[in-house]
Amino acid sequence: MNRNRKIFIIATIVFVSIVALIAIDMARRTTAPWNKKKQIVRAFDVTTESDSIAVDTTNVSK
Repeated sequence: MNRNRKIFIIATIVFVSIVALIAIDMARRTTAPWNKKKQIVRAFDVTTESDSIAVDTTNVSK
């Protein structure tokens, strides 16, 4: 195997590894279509409007 072929093979392996790691990271951060309804319920689990105001931590009162 000549030098250029070794460099090509190493570069190919590095490139495929990087693409695979990016794909795995994207898959972990993405919600599956069959779990989206459950995620919405967890995100907006507020029973009344007054509770949401009481829970609001960005409200600064002086």
